[in-house]
Amino acid sequence: MEDVSLPTALEMTPERQQIYKAVKDLCDRFDDAYWLEKDNDHAFPHEFHAEIAKAGWLGITMPTEYGGAGLGVTEAALVMQTVANSAGVFAACSTFHINLFGPHSVVVHGTPEQKRRMLPPLISGEHKVCFGVTEPDAGLDTTNITTRAVKDGNRYIVNGQKVWTSTALEANKILLLTRTTPRDKVAKHTDGLTLFYTDLDRNYVDVRPIDKHGRNAVDSNATFFRDLPVPEEDRIGAEGAGFKLILDSLNPERILIAAEAIGVGRRALAKATQYAKERVVFGRPIGQNQGIQHPLAESWMALEAADLMVWRAASLYDQGKPCGAQANAAKFLGADAAFEACDRAVRTHGGFGYAKEYHVERYLREIMIPRIAPVSREMIMCYIAERVLGLPKSY
Repeated sequence: MEDVSLPTALEMTPERQQIYKAVKDLCDRFDDAYWLEKDNDHAFPHEFHAEIAKAGWLGITMPTEYGGAGLGVTEAALVMQTVANSAGVFAACSTFHINLFGPHSVVVHGTPEQKRRMLPPLISGEHKVCFGVTEPDAGLDTTNITTRAVKDGNRYIVNGQKVWTSTALEANKILLLTRTTPRDKVAKHTDGLTLFYTDLDRNYVDVRPIDKHGRNAVDSNATFFRDLPVPEEDRIGAEGAGFKLILDSLNPERILIAAEAIGVGRRALAKATQYAKERVVFGRPIGQNQGIQHPLAESWMALEAADLMVWRAASLYDQGKPCGAQANAAKFLGADAAFEACDRAVRTHGGFGYAKEYHVERYLREIMIPRIAPVSREMIMCYIAERVLGLPKSY
């Protein structure tokens, strides 16, 4: 039988084959039992993260002069899809995928001093970073954030609130988007936003975990900022240019999320396929029944089709070509295909699919995330309608 975990749509050069094997071998040391325990205990997988850092995967997209590998989004997507296809599925990816896209603003727009100071500790794993953008009353309307940074001499004072700040319990750094000029005092709503990479100082920041549906091995939090002092040298780029800076991370993020979703979907499909071969009901394996076969076959096709869009988007990005439509489409198609595969895996297992010991229910809980975040299905369809088809804006 074909290995459904392999990225068949990607040209596997010798270098990529080495990446795939090295990452797979590392992930295989952390089995379903390990990740189920972390999920049940709501415990961060420090052992796994330490091995990822030790192997150098935290810096795969970082410049070589700062200790990174200097590789492209294609190789990063290969790493993340391989991790997602392991027992840790989406939780394993979430322990470090911000390293692969979040600091891109620092790489592109940071000063030489900032890069020397900020990037090497991220690559080594000495520093852990979280991403502070989303707010309770803004959601996807990023220009409507209200967390405020006020200039005070050679520093800024930050007050406000963020939500869904993943890994904030573990992080000591934050990539933080704030408003430095009120929204009603700028010519364009995208103006007046400023980006910082700074200390997540618990003397001024409260981190409160959100009790959530899945991915319990990796925390998501509400974060509250009370007079957080931020040195001016921690500002990335010009004051007021923060929105443009975070745009550099959006397409890579969507590509990586899509690759991860497909990795999870393929793992669920493999579990369902194996169970369908082994489970005997009415004197025959259930996989002999077309009612089982056809949905699983359909999921294989959907995952393969979505995977083609992932590598197309990644290739365009690495060539410096426009890829917004392809990156968004990859995220949309990958998340949908993976969700269907995970749902079908649970239903293939019947009642046992609801039991934690078979793990597919955990996969289903975690695959909800890429359907919702970092951008909704509906916003992606609006983007394609407006930017590709030329239809008028609907909101």
